[in-house]
Amino acid sequence: MKKMIRTAAAAGCLLLLTAVPALAHKPSPDEALTMLKEGNARFVAGTPSHPHSDSARLIQAGTESQADHAIATILGCSDSRVPLERLFDAGIMDLFVIRIAGNVVDVDEAGSIEYGLAHVNTPVLVVLGHTQCGAVTAVTDAVQGHGHALERNIPPLVDNIAPAVKRAIAQHPEAKGKDVVPFGIEENVWQGIEDLFLSSPATRELVKSGKVKVVGAIYDVGTGTVKWLPEANTAVLLKKAEANPKRATKAMAGDH
Repeated sequence: MKKMIRTAAAAGCLLLLTAVPALAHKPSPDEALTMLKEGNARFVAGTPSHPHSDSARLIQAGTESQADHAIATILGCSDSRVPLERLFDAGIMDLFVIRIAGNVVDVDEAGSIEYGLAHVNTPVLVVLGHTQCGAVTAVTDAVQGHGHALERNIPPLVDNIAPAVKRAIAQHPEAKGKDVVPFGIEENVWQGIEDLFLSSPATRELVKSGKVKVVGAIYDVGTGTVKWLPEANTAVLLKKAEANPKRATKAMAGDH
């Protein structure tokens, strides 16, 4: 009987020790970005800590708001080689994740991002492309005249990628055939950010206020490494969107 009591007491103490409290405050955009970079470094090194993955975190997930915990919104590709939480060594309620083939930004994705930034209160948005992206490769083939028939719903999905591929071809005339794809993958990240800024006044305001940072990155499916793209480009795209007369101007649904 005493052994059972000691075992129960020990289990209770362990639960108290492993329970993870809500963040005292959300990290700043720069702090959150550093946390993501450190998580990816652990993943690449093969020393992940697998945080926030125990039963205590599940209890929190069922009783607390994700807005008190999530540190980043991630827009990534649906590709099975890109496990978003794992590659950032993140756990339950750490990331607000949106996955779509080609990591494109259209109405559904922009709305999901707005929710992640404005309601889950994440201080960082990462638009994450990846090497060997099938969507960018397919669009590159089509633009170069080597495309093939696709199922009816795929072309509208990847239409947003075409401008990025065309820019990549124009900017890198030395690249031929499949050699264009890596350039197209990076341009597609910037295309997603530009499309977001054009369609989301709420995101523009959050970035201008300093509450949110938007960054682009590319994940290498062969090494696990995240390559972070120049943050200065995001500011250029924001300024470009602000000057575009076709930009959306009403931040809230129902505004007239």
